[in-house]
Amino acid sequence: MLTRYTRLFHTVRYLKPGQIGWRLYYRLLRQRVRRQAMAPLGQAERRRWVDSWSAPTWMPPVLIGKGESNEFEFQFLGERGGLASTEDWNHPGKSKLWLYNLHYLDDLCAQDADERSVEHRALVQRWLDENPPLVGNGWEPYTLSLRLVNLTKWLSGQQWQSGEPVPSPWLASLARQAQALSAQREFHILANHLFANGKALTFVGAFLQGEDAERWLRQGLDILDEQVPEQFLADGAHFERSPMYHAALLWDLADLIHLSECSGLVALRERAAAWRSFLERGLGWLQWMSHPDGEIGFFNDAAFGVAPTLANLDAYAERLGLKIPEPLAATSIVTQGVRYAARHARESGYVAVEWDHGGKAIIDVAPVGPDYQPGHAHADTLSFELSLFGQRVLVNSGTSQYGDDVERHRQRSTAAHNTVVVDNENSSEVWAGFRVARRARPGPVRISVEEGSLTVQGSHDGYRRRPGRVEHRREWCIGDGRLTVADSLRGRFGQAKARFHCHPSVSLSLADPKRGRLTLPSGQKISFSIEGGRAEVETTAWHPRFGVSQENQCLVVHFTHSDCLTRFSWAYS
Repeated sequence: MLTRYTRLFHTVRYLKPGQIGWRLYYRLLRQRVRRQAMAPLGQAERRRWVDSWSAPTWMPPVLIGKGESNEFEFQFLGERGGLASTEDWNHPGKSKLWLYNLHYLDDLCAQDADERSVEHRALVQRWLDENPPLVGNGWEPYTLSLRLVNLTKWLSGQQWQSGEPVPSPWLASLARQAQALSAQREFHILANHLFANGKALTFVGAFLQGEDAERWLRQGLDILDEQVPEQFLADGAHFERSPMYHAALLWDLADLIHLSECSGLVALRERAAAWRSFLERGLGWLQWMSHPDGEIGFFNDAAFGVAPTLANLDAYAERLGLKIPEPLAATSIVTQGVRYAARHARESGYVAVEWDHGGKAIIDVAPVGPDYQPGHAHADTLSFELSLFGQRVLVNSGTSQYGDDVERHRQRSTAAHNTVVVDNENSSEVWAGFRVARRARPGPVRISVEEGSLTVQGSHDGYRRRPGRVEHRREWCIGDGRLTVADSLRGRFGQAKARFHCHPSVSLSLADPKRGRLTLPSGQKISFSIEGGRAEVETTAWHPRFGVSQENQCLVVHFTHSDCLTRFSWAYS
C-alpha cells in the first residue's frame, strides 16, 4: 500500500496545477459540462472558401467491405471487425483503441477515398443516426477531434464544391460535435491531446460561419498559439519524444498550413509563416531520427502505420513549397576512408551517428518526456538502435497495444530496450498504461573524437532511488567497422543485464559465453565479444505495428563486474 501511494505521489507531483484543477472540474461538475456541450446553437452554415481541400493523404483504406444491408467491415490495428448494428459502435468485445479508430472515420480521407464516396455517405449517415450526443466513445474529446477534422476535410473536398449542398442535418451535427469538444477541451491532459483539440476547433471554425464558428475558431487558435511553441522544441522535436507522435503532429501542422491557403482566412494566414518554420525544423529532426530504410526509430511509443512516414511528409512539404533545413552541425571523423558524423539534438536529447555503407546508430540520452505529461514514455534511457548495410540490426521493442495489462507494461519496460536492467527494475517507474512516477534523469552528454573513433558518452540516475544508489554510465565508441558499448555501474547491485534485441531478420549465435555472431539476411556477419560479463540468448518479441508481434532473438549480457564491454565488429567488402 505504501509503495502504491509513493508511486502515485511521484506521478502527481510533476503535474501542472491546472491539470489537477481541470481533472477535478470534469469529475465533479459533469452536469455543467453536459449543459455546455448541449447549449443552444445557431443555424449551421458553410463558409465560402477560396479553394477546395486537396491535400495529399498518407492513410491506407480501413474500410474493407460494405454489405447490401448497410453493414460495414473495417480493419484497424491488425484486427478486423464489423459494423452491423448500432451496438457495434461501442462493442464490449472490442478494445477501447479499436473503437476509437472506428469513430475517427479515417477512411473519409484515406487513399482512393473518391472511389468509395457512396459508401462514405452511408457511413456518415449511420454515424449521425446511431450516435446520439454525448453517448459512447464517439463523443470523447480526442475521438471528436480526429473525426471533426476528417469530416471537415471531406466536406470541403472537390465533390462538395460543385454546388451540391451539404445536408443541413450534417452541418448541424458538425456544429454539435464542435460544441461538445469545446466543452471538453483536454486541459487536464495537455500535450498531443490538447493540440488535436485545437486543430479540430480551428478546422470547424474555419469551415462554418456565424458566432458559434467564430468562437470555436478563436478557441482553436488560442490553443495552437500556446501549444505549438510549447510542444515543439528548438531542435525541431515534439516534446513527447515519440517519433511516431512527432510525425503525426507534423502532418497536423501541414494540414493547418493548407487550411490557411484553402480558407483564405486572415487569422490563419497570419500564423502560417510560424507554422511553416516549426514544420521545417520538425522534418529535419525526423530525418535523422529515421533509419536508412526511411522509417522511424522505436523510442517511447512508436510503431509503423500509425503516423505518416518521412517520405509522406516530405511530399506534403514539397506540395506546400517548404524547404527542409540543413542538418544540425555534426561532429565528424574519417577513418579507413569512411566518414562518421554525429549530430546531437540538445533540447530533445538524442544523438544520431551516421556513416557510409548504410550505417546508423540512434542513441537515447533524453529525458522521458515533458515532466507533466510523459504518458507515451518508455523506460528506455540510454537505449539505442543500430542499422548496418542499410538494414536494422538492433531494435527496441516497438508498440503493439495500449491499455493497462501485463503486455503493455512489458513493452514499456527497460528490459524491452537495448540498455541495462539493474536488479530487474525499470530505470523509470512506468506504470498503468500511461503513467510514470520517478523517472531517470540523463546526465551531461559528451561527443568526442580521438584515435580514429567517435565516442558518445551519457549517463542516468534512474537506479539511484534503489538502496544501492546505482548510476548507469554508457559509452558508444564507433569507427572503422566496429562499435564498442561500454557500460559502467557505480553503486551496489545484485545483478545487472545489458540487453541487445536483434531485428527478427537477424540470426544470433554464440560460440561461447564470451563470443558470438550476428548474421544479416543479406549474408553480412557481425562478430561480438564481451568483457566483464557472460552472454546468453533469449527469445523475445518485436512489435513493428499495432496488433503485430514478431519473434526475435536477444543477446543478454550478464554483468560479472561493474564494468562491462560489448564489442561488435564487421567488415566492408
